[in-house]
Amino acid sequence: YIITEYCEKGELYGYIKHEYSEKQLAVLFYQVFSGLVYLHDHNILHRDIKLENILISEIEKDLATTQHFFWIKIIDFGTAKIYEKGQNETRYVGTSYYIAPEVIQRKYNEKCDVWSCGVIMYILLTGRAPFEGDDDNEIIRSVKKGVYDTTSQPFPRLSNEAKDLIAKLLTVDNKKRISVADALKH
Repeated sequence: YIITEYCEKGELYGYIKHEYSEKQLAVLFYQVFSGLVYLHDHNILHRDIKLENILISEIEKDLATTQHFFWIKIIDFGTAKIYEKGQNETRYVGTSYYIAPEVIQRKYNEKCDVWSCGVIMYILLTGRAPFEGDDDNEIIRSVKKGVYDTTSQPFPRLSNEAKDLIAKLLTVDNKKRISVADALKH
C-alpha cells in the first residue's frame, strides 16, 4: 500500500480556464521550481511535469487583492529516474504537450523538467498550449520547432520579466536553457 496526502482541490489542470496574475503564478512557480531544485539536487529527474501532475492541496484567498493562491504538491513519480549529472538519458518518456525537444531526440538531462515548466507557465498565462497539433505527431513536430505564439493576447500584455522567463524556459537548445535553480531566482 502507498498512503499519500489527500489534495481535495484536485489537479492544476482543472484550473486552466481562470485568468492568473503574474503574482499568482510567481507564488505557484516558486513552489514548483523549489520542488524541482530539491529533486535535481538529489539527482532525480521527474520526466513528466504537467498540469495533471501538480495537485492543489490548499487555495488561499488574499483578502487585500481577492486573488487566489495555490499551495501545491508535485506527484506521479512513475517515470522519475535517478540520474548521473553530466550523463544523457535516452529513454523516450513524457506527455506530448509537455515533452522537451531533446527527449524526442533521446539525448537529455534534468533540463527536460525545466521545459515542461515553461509549457505549464505559458498555458496558465495564455489559456492555450504553446505547441499544438491535431494529434501527437503534429504536436511533436511543433515541439521540435520550438516556435510559440507571442503576438496573440494576452501575451503582448505580459511583463518583460514574464516573457523573458518563458523564453528562457522554452529555449530549444537545452545547453542554453535556464536551470531550474536559476528559474527559481528569476
